[in-house]
Amino acid sequence: MMTMTRTTESTPANTSAINLLLAFELGERSWKLGFTTGLGQRPRIRQIPAGAVDRVLEEIARAKRRLHLADDTLVVSCYEAGRDGFWLHRWLVAQGVTNHVVDSSSIEVNRRARRAKTDKLDLAGLLNLLARYLAGDQRAWRVVHVPSVAEEDARQVHRTWESVQQDRCRLRCRLQGLLVTQGVRLRINATFLQQLETARLWDGTPIPEGLKHRLHHAWAQLELVNRQLEELEAMRTALVPDRTTATGRYVDALPTLRGIGRVGAWVLATEIFGWRQITNRRQLGALVGLVPAPFQSGETAHDLGITRAGNKHVRRLMVQLAWSWVHYQPASTLTQWYQQRFGRGSKRLRRIGIVALARKLLIALWRYVEHGEIPDGALLKGEAA
Repeated sequence: MMTMTRTTESTPANTSAINLLLAFELGERSWKLGFTTGLGQRPRIRQIPAGAVDRVLEEIARAKRRLHLADDTLVVSCYEAGRDGFWLHRWLVAQGVTNHVVDSSSIEVNRRARRAKTDKLDLAGLLNLLARYLAGDQRAWRVVHVPSVAEEDARQVHRTWESVQQDRCRLRCRLQGLLVTQGVRLRINATFLQQLETARLWDGTPIPEGLKHRLHHAWAQLELVNRQLEELEAMRTALVPDRTTATGRYVDALPTLRGIGRVGAWVLATEIFGWRQITNRRQLGALVGLVPAPFQSGETAHDLGITRAGNKHVRRLMVQLAWSWVHYQPASTLTQWYQQRFGRGSKRLRRIGIVALARKLLIALWRYVEHGEIPDGALLKGEAA
């Protein structure tokens, strides 16, 4: 059974004393700060240049004087997760401020067709939700679990590879699309430029110079992306897990199962298993967005499909690992369940089934790395089938 060192999720602060509540509206050029001490109060709104953290401290001190609060009054702040990432959270914590980074998709909004929306109204709404959250209303919003600098940095290599891979697919599709507009189809391989010189249009004429120049430009970009992918592959291969950390232990444990490669183990360990505090399987499924969204109204009750409100990197990976599991673990209980329910269905039904299998497989892998429970019927690498 594997043990892990976990970080604690943020919990509502003690509201027995009056706190100074602070909400940020982060813009590219300016930030708006809203201050209050509780529900039902008109917020104090101030604007500062974006990134001017020294001004933040000044405005906090002025707000305490304006609201007749002691200098040692606890400051509780919040802002929506977005472009600014987590650096502001880390700075606020270093200044002694209790901060919450909020999932913007979980914030309540007015459902009227034409609702008023201004930064001032948004700040007032955030402050009201912050006060409710501190009063114990856990459903007011969803607080983002902030990784440490090292935990966030450990994901960069794999996420870079993923984004470069998407760029490669985009460039290949562009080359093929430009050629198809002229009725020409060529293989996108190392001989592409030679094929381009000899290619002819429907009437036997060569490819126009303007289009040829654009194809050469896209090909040069594709070659650069291919070189970047080779460098990233070498970096991923050279990664050595630190067995004294939770991430390192997971990277060592997961590839012992057939169908799970080292790269997939790195992604799962750095994205969720190595630093997230997971207590049950439903929480794990929600973390990745692989749980169904229920709909119930009167006599109508059904599921609306998976929420997709989670880690998209792990969600994509788990679908790929589910296909790999079906291929390399045919005798496992999970594969047999999939084959019986979806294996003989249509292509669309099999795709739906593989998502369900991905959720079950994610839970099975979590139990394996957390409690040492080998999935039923699964084989370890080196075992005879």
